[in-house]
Amino acid sequence: MEEQLSLIDLVLHASLTVQLVMGILLAASMVSWYMIVQRIIYFRNSQDDMIRFEEQFWSGIDLSQLYREGNERAADGQTIVGIESIFRAGFKEFSRLAQQQGMDSEAVIEGSRRVMRVAMLREEERLERHLPFLASVGSTSPYIGLFGTVWGIMHSFRGLANATQATLATVAPGISEALVATAMGLFAAIPAVMAYNRFAAKVDMFTNRYDTFVDEFSSILYRQAYALRSREKKAG
Repeated sequence: MEEQLSLIDLVLHASLTVQLVMGILLAASMVSWYMIVQRIIYFRNSQDDMIRFEEQFWSGIDLSQLYREGNERAADGQTIVGIESIFRAGFKEFSRLAQQQGMDSEAVIEGSRRVMRVAMLREEERLERHLPFLASVGSTSPYIGLFGTVWGIMHSFRGLANATQATLATVAPGISEALVATAMGLFAAIPAVMAYNRFAAKVDMFTNRYDTFVDEFSSILYRQAYALRSREKKAG
């Protein structure tokens, strides 16, 4: 309890500039922790949804039925994101292009792949949300804390000019107050850097899975487009 009170006293008796630095670092730390928790929940839900959809997709279900089930959930107000969003974008474009007469299979698949790539970029933006802020906190917080420390030490040594006797006890409180700013800078930076590295690896994992799915789904659509055009030629 005494240590907690002494730390509070150091903050309260610090100079205005150092207190401002501490306030900025405290706010940055609180916001970054909120974003860390939010990203953990988002990535966990996204991974569960991806595993569920892939199991359903490769179970042999009819793609039209899978698309209709997504329409029903979207009509109920559920937001469809992730790999299912990529599937829906590609299947919708494939269905539209396949109905156009005179368009060959290559053009149909190329159009579907372009739409899926656009959908994948949107999903990557969702995955990377808040990561730039965490990177900024992790890279700048130590320097902001160091600025507060340097300013506090300068303030302490300027006070020695008015002191009749310069002793360690004279400057120790001011230096201690200044060092709190460095500690707070590290406290804000370390979790942000660790979370950013972890989330960046997660984004790469999701991106690779999305890219693999686009290639696999394109192969399935190509076979369907080729079969459709073959039937049309025979009927014609």
